[in-house]
Amino acid sequence: MVEQAASLSLVFHALADATRREILRRVSQGAVPVGEVAKPFHMSLAAVSKHLDVLERADLIRRQRNGSHRMVCLNPMRLREAQEFLSYYESFWSDALDRLQDNLESQPH
Repeated sequence: MVEQAASLSLVFHALADATRREILRRVSQGAVPVGEVAKPFHMSLAAVSKHLDVLERADLIRRQRNGSHRMVCLNPMRLREAQEFLSYYESFWSDALDRLQDNLESQPH
């Protein structure tokens, strides 16, 4: 249980950064060379590599060698674990939104 919690903490830490979320979005369509992952960001390849390290430690991506290219691909199962954790709390905000909607609909127009 402790190991799973630590693992989930790595995932949420990785997801906390906008650059890393954009990298995940880019690789969600399929394997992408590291150079292509780095292109849209105004930072050095070394800085992008540090973001990839964080994502890889969280097991959200995998880097593989394909000939002379290093490819980055998504590991969607780790995202599923985060979604499963959050789904428990979904009922709390869904219930609150339902109550808000009921309240707004009961107000005179």
